[in-house]
Amino acid sequence: MKPFRLVFALSALALAAVSQPARAADVICYNCPPEWADWASMIKAVKTDLSIEMPHDNKNSGQALAQILAEKANPVGDIGYFGVTFGMKAKAQDALEPYKPAGWDQVDAGLKDSEGYWTTIHSGTLGFFVNKDALAGKPVPKCWKDLAKPDYKGMVGYLDPTSAAVGYVGAVAVNLALGGTDQNFDPAIAFFKELKKNDAIVPKQTSYARVVSGEMPILLDYDFNAYRAKYSEKGSFEFVIPCEGSVVFPYVVGLVKNAPHKDKAKKVMDYLLSDKGQAIWTNAYLRPARKIELPEAVKAKFLPDSEYARAKSVDWGKMELAQKGFSDRYLAEVR
Repeated sequence: MKPFRLVFALSALALAAVSQPARAADVICYNCPPEWADWASMIKAVKTDLSIEMPHDNKNSGQALAQILAEKANPVGDIGYFGVTFGMKAKAQDALEPYKPAGWDQVDAGLKDSEGYWTTIHSGTLGFFVNKDALAGKPVPKCWKDLAKPDYKGMVGYLDPTSAAVGYVGAVAVNLALGGTDQNFDPAIAFFKELKKNDAIVPKQTSYARVVSGEMPILLDYDFNAYRAKYSEKGSFEFVIPCEGSVVFPYVVGLVKNAPHKDKAKKVMDYLLSDKGQAIWTNAYLRPARKIELPEAVKAKFLPDSEYARAKSVDWGKMELAQKGFSDRYLAEVR
């Protein structure tokens, strides 16, 4: 086969491989990865209860929004799952259309867009997800400032704060904990500079498997991922809410504007906020968006409420406005 024909054939095969899942699926949810927030169980439940196929999708919030915007003239995705600040950006960039899922009225006003462009489905608390076996005898870090110590050189990871929602949440958490504000990110920039000197690892996608394997002993991540590892993986894992404090962060869904499978996508969004859907999130150690109590068996696996008292709710609208300024500084001064 001539070289140009071989290239053409391989390109066609690659395109077919990429597009096939979308054709076979009933609903496309961007940024619904199986290793994050136990989307694997939720997608399985959606298939069982609604007979709707939803493929796994390993993006982060920023990548999901970028793809929705790139496909605006011919949408492929139906639902976007984002950290709340990216949900706000998606609305501002006309990437979503309003839909108020069943149960929307039972979600607090601060956790949803008043017009229904995005709605929280669950939230998590930011802290340290630690593989104790991989620390090689070193103590579990308890405070933000511990992470810059030489003991943890090459051991600390955080997702790219200019792209991943959890990365930016980590920046907000450390910034506020060390005395910053939405107008002053100096403490966060100084912190990340110190981590860079300590050979921090900065992936773009969720890195649950890398922590479980021991490749990345410490990751700035949410409680739900750490508890999942602690109670379902082989090894010794711990979740730490830093001594200086942290934050609680909501995750939201929105209906993609002109979604190709709109009616089925709405059914999925209803399911995510239903009693059964919210219970699935609690089984994955997430805080439900509706006022549903955590089952006692689940709550017993969390850190005590006295530890969670250090994790604060913040005005994410203000933090969304501050995000670009922080990202520009991070790219210029840290990366």
